[in-house]
Amino acid sequence: MAVTHESTAGIGGIRGAGDLVFRMELQKMKINEAKKYVADKLGAKVSDLADCAVMKDLREDLNIGTTQSRPDAGLGIQTKFRIADILGIKINSVEKFKKEAGI
Repeated sequence: MAVTHESTAGIGGIRGAGDLVFRMELQKMKINEAKKYVADKLGAKVSDLADCAVMKDLREDLNIGTTQSRPDAGLGIQTKFRIADILGIKINSVEKFKKEAGI
């Protein structure tokens, strides 16, 4: 079951950095520019973004979401807050949460 879940959850890009690169494409960056930007922000090489082993460790270190749950790991909006901060972007759900929480 764990292998099936890992594979399914990874389709959204979370096994690598596809979800982060896509967020930057939504900011009107071209794919190569988005990859370079994300790699720089994560302190990684562009080639690392597609390496599941490297990204698993990096995602755990930064606490920005992994396919498998683990103790004390951030979930949902917590990881989105971190992603917004690391990438220096606004994420609608984060902004809405901040507004409703009066932050």
